[in-house]
Amino acid sequence: QLQLVESGGGLVQPGGSLRLSCAASGLTWSYYVIGWFRQAPGKEREGISVISSSDGSTHYSDSMKGRFTISRDNAKNTWYLQIDDLKPEDTAVYYCAARRGLVFRLSANSYGSWGQGTQVTVSS
Repeated sequence: QLQLVESGGGLVQPGGSLRLSCAASGLTWSYYVIGWFRQAPGKEREGISVISSSDGSTHYSDSMKGRFTISRDNAKNTWYLQIDDLKPEDTAVYYCAARRGLVFRLSANSYGSWGQGTQVTVSS
């Protein structure tokens, strides 16, 4: 049974940084991608970045380039999302998700396995 658990969220002042974690268990696929998404109240779930299990290659949404960095620790089955220079508009629930195969997708509907999310609140 595949399980994903996000952590690392919290209340942060504008300009601060956070490193979110996504711990996975029960991953049996040889090839897959892990994506990070976020959803603010009243808004659609938007894709941030995707990383490949094969070689660690990454893909970012055009709107997320610069302040967001996705990475992995294969030995720990853990994936990370580093967020720098946090802004109030970054306030959202952040999710990680898994998709079988090596195709980069940033559409939430393309992923079937999700964590419960971790809340990030950016406020002065």
